[in-house]
Amino acid sequence: MLKVGIVGLPNVGKSTLFNALIANAQAQAANFPFCTIEPNVGIVSVPDDRLNLLGALSNSKDLIPTRIEFVDIAGLVKGASQGEGLGNKFLANIREVDAIVHVVRCFEDENVVHVSGSVDPIRDIEVINLELGLSDLSQIDKRMARLKKQILNSKDSQFEHSLLERIKTELESGGLVRNISFNQEEINIIKPLGLLTFKPIIYASNLSEDELCSGNVNSENVFKLASKEQAKSVRISAQVEAELIDLGDEERLDYLHALGVKEAGLQSLIRVSYDLLGLRTYFTTGEKETKAWTIKLGMTAPQAAGVIHTDFEKGFIRAQTINYQKLIEAGSLSEAKSKGWIRSEGKEYIVQEGDVMEFLFNV
Repeated sequence: MLKVGIVGLPNVGKSTLFNALIANAQAQAANFPFCTIEPNVGIVSVPDDRLNLLGALSNSKDLIPTRIEFVDIAGLVKGASQGEGLGNKFLANIREVDAIVHVVRCFEDENVVHVSGSVDPIRDIEVINLELGLSDLSQIDKRMARLKKQILNSKDSQFEHSLLERIKTELESGGLVRNISFNQEEINIIKPLGLLTFKPIIYASNLSEDELCSGNVNSENVFKLASKEQAKSVRISAQVEAELIDLGDEERLDYLHALGVKEAGLQSLIRVSYDLLGLRTYFTTGEKETKAWTIKLGMTAPQAAGVIHTDFEKGFIRAQTINYQKLIEAGSLSEAKSKGWIRSEGKEYIVQEGDVMEFLFNV
């Protein structure tokens, strides 16, 4: 399951956004699994109209969407790396996520005091990146200290120590680990360290209702910074998300269209998260259930089968495959078969976005 951490300084709208996202997901997907593990953790269903259409086509008893876990990571203030705020609790939580959504305040409101006295998202980003970088430096120093005893007799330890030195130099100069180019061997070494500035990041500019569509100077500056860092950015409004909670489906669409936006914040964050992490969705469908599955870009048919169960990958024979749009066009699986639109794909097939698949395998 994709796990995304939401971070930000106090009074930027981070927790308001989290609460609204979770409530909106619950309101929009009442028939789907939903739970709140802790007050600051929520698992929501990923909205996908294709699931409903496929379920109707197959007359499925159950629709099972793929899910995403949002974690509202509290306690981040200046000095968090030294234990200020919730300090270590915050850092432990964030090490577990696949990606970070960094909420930055881009709206002016004299009734909402900014912790630094004024609205400046670039300054806020620098504060948080500094804390994450200092935490990473601490991790690097601890690991290097453990390697000292092994360096003399181990080439692997020498290689890792050299790699950590390169990372340390970048961090000490104010850089971010994700801006360093690594080969796969190096990535395998540093990944277990859970370095915070190595995690993919989305900068979420929190805007007022009136500026959500067009943005403002602050959100434009965030966009430029994200582009420079090869990160992602998205415009959201915690105010708008809170308004959406009590609206029906048609009212939601009317409200969003009136604001000039095509999708709510939840959909925007999920879409950008999937893009950032190179994730794709394929489907299985039948009378029992229609289910969405999340895979990584470039996965082969056996690897995609392994997401369902490891035995499927081990015993993979072939995959009966058709793109979602072609299946909807056919109107039924039987009609798609009669038209010759269902393909038999082997072990080398790279699964595409929206594929509908049935796996044949040996037990």
